Amino acid sequence: MSAPLYREAGAPVTDRVRDLLARMTLTEKVGQVNQRMYGWHAYERTSSGHRLTDAFRAEVAAFDGMGALYGLQRADPWSGVTFADGITAADAARVADSVQRHVLSHTRLGIPVLLVEEVPHGHQALDGTALPVNLAVGATWDPGLYEAAAAGAAAELRARGGHVALVSALDLVRDPRWGRSEECFGEDPYLAARFTEALVRGMQGDGAAFAPDRAAVVLKHFAGQGATIGGRNSAATELGPRELHEIHLVAARAGVRAGAAGVMAAYNEYDGLPCAANRELLTGLLRERWGFTGLVMADGCALDRLVRLAGDPVAAGALALDAGTDLSLWDGCFPRLAEAVERGLVAEHVLDAAVARVLTLKFRLGLFERPYVGESPERDPDLGGLSERLARESIVLLSHDGAALPLAGPSRVAVIGPGADSLPQQLGDYTAPQRPGSGFTVLDGVRAVAAPGVEVTYARGCELVGDDRGGIADAVAVAAAADTAVLVLGGSSAREAGTRFEGNGAAVVASGAPVGMTCGEGVDLADLRLPGGQVALLDAVAATGTPVVVVLVQGRPHAVPELSGRARAVLCAWYPGPWGGRAVADVLFGRAEPVGRLPVSVPRSAAQLPVFYNAKDHGYRGYVDQPAVALHPFGHGLSYTSVAYGEPRLSRTEVPVTDPSLTCTVAVTNTGARAVRETVQLYVRRVSGSGSWPRVRELRGFARVELAAGEGAEVVFVVEAATLASLDRALEHVVEPGELLLETGPSSDRTSGAPLTLTPS
Repeated sequence: MSAPLYREAGAPVTDRVRDLLARMTLTEKVGQVNQRMYGWHAYERTSSGHRLTDAFRAEVAAFDGMGALYGLQRADPWSGVTFADGITAADAARVADSVQRHVLSHTRLGIPVLLVEEVPHGHQALDGTALPVNLAVGATWDPGLYEAAAAGAAAELRARGGHVALVSALDLVRDPRWGRSEECFGEDPYLAARFTEALVRGMQGDGAAFAPDRAAVVLKHFAGQGATIGGRNSAATELGPRELHEIHLVAARAGVRAGAAGVMAAYNEYDGLPCAANRELLTGLLRERWGFTGLVMADGCALDRLVRLAGDPVAAGALALDAGTDLSLWDGCFPRLAEAVERGLVAEHVLDAAVARVLTLKFRLGLFERPYVGESPERDPDLGGLSERLARESIVLLSHDGAALPLAGPSRVAVIGPGADSLPQQLGDYTAPQRPGSGFTVLDGVRAVAAPGVEVTYARGCELVGDDRGGIADAVAVAAAADTAVLVLGGSSAREAGTRFEGNGAAVVASGAPVGMTCGEGVDLADLRLPGGQVALLDAVAATGTPVVVVLVQGRPHAVPELSGRARAVLCAWYPGPWGGRAVADVLFGRAEPVGRLPVSVPRSAAQLPVFYNAKDHGYRGYVDQPAVALHPFGHGLSYTSVAYGEPRLSRTEVPVTDPSLTCTVAVTNTGARAVRETVQLYVRRVSGSGSWPRVRELRGFARVELAAGEGAEVVFVVEAATLASLDRALEHVVEPGELLLETGPSSDRTSGAPLTLTPS
């Protein structure tokens, strides 16, 4: 008897899916779109290893199969998984194979299960290699470097038995009070789109089929989650269609064009409907207009929230499925889709379409031919090196008096502050526990990098949160005896064992609670100032007269106007990961140049929000009591040398909208004594002629150039229709007639422009 068509490896995927779908019962179909089990409930550790739980076996039996299993290897305080009871790198492939083997051997059709894991900045698993958070990645302005790191993370995931990586990429920091700001590449859609493309290329590779060392990517979150009112997590948005398309869909469009396997529907509502139930977004836009053929996953427990709209879990599941959601996550609605079909709430062919998309991904991943991993390989040291390189290139020099850095010749350096010797505070949210003794804190890094004979002293000074000042006296004594004080301030997204969590893993941090989290999912702030204890520590250390260099380790831009006049230099290190402390020290001592550039504007206070650079150009003059502009603008970043820019030159100053091709050239010269890697930025500013009110300026290109001391170079930007396009009244990207300025410079607030006329023909 010949094997069924779906078992034939050489047959077209569409034919294999069609054949398999025709053989499935309604119950089996419902099982393929379900992902309701927490993966850490699927196993338990015994004296002889790991065993599958009865709960897992029952879940497989309930649907005669399993569509996907989330977080088999997740480890953190929410899951409660630690090195004492979790899955380490040595055991990962073996446990993943045991899960797959049970599903294949105990179900009628033997459909493999998708193993879905969090990979927000590296695989969130024991022994997983952590990368700097996305906000740090955005600060590198180097998509090529990130692509290499994403490829390494995918290889690590697949070697441990995982198949699908959930990665935040689509959200933007439009309000830094939002606790998930660290998960964004920045505030700008163009910059985020370039990193989203790099992520998809790195993780997935090229082609319809996935290589054994590449993983499927589900991009989070679709759409507009970074625009929730007041920076409140999972709240409503007030987005209109133009703002949604101009700002919040640009990265998603880029990710879809790059071939992303899936997107995750966001928690927030758009136009009155939560994204997971928004047919206009998921079907009308994503599938019909953009031609997306991948799968749409719901966010955790999001479908249960629809019960309030639909009336009961069965109707809620039908609402989401009909809107375009294919795969659930931890909810009680999709498990009851068979009832929804039988009650006529949703047609079975709609369910079939969702099942087909899940099956298609399984075939593309080669799971029917290669369901098992085998033995786990050794950890790839190159990924750790890429993580440290990302950290080093993400560090932004915000301010500098021209003499404080790099540190040269001090005999005693005091390292002070609540973030100076804390590895968890460098890692960000969605991070697994680290092995004791791994990584470098800032204190570790300074000790490792400082020249022989330099004495490095340390004092914590204060706690991360609150107003406690009990340690300030010790910090003052340490600072007063030093030649330079390196003061490490900022925030933390480190989840603690005592933290309470919601059913979707978001932290529950009540106002005034003692939990040491100031950022992360569920940790939104109304006030962006540093906590009182940190400000008091800054004042006291500065009052000693010892030169102060501040290092801000943070996951969002804090409002820090008080640093002016107190710190001779300020470095920003967005949660730089396990090796971030050594990366910071390399920049402090001049072993590496500060090459990071701000991916987000830094406000003066929460009261002046929003301060993103690409606002609508209404010529607002500012508040009476403080300026309306950012303290540090988007694109800003100093170096240890000086760079001069010439005026931009256009190859054509007048072009028709039908052929708007030209080049924009700018001369850049290193006028200082040290080598530099300069990030040259290209902005477009519409002066007149547009179907809608223009923005102040919009990033449309950037290039990095290496210059030795005294060296100059010409940077050439190729300007095409995509560079000059804007949205017309029908929300289509078109090149409109009018007057523009093509601006170049080192940041969004320091540009020079060349006029360009776009003619109708």
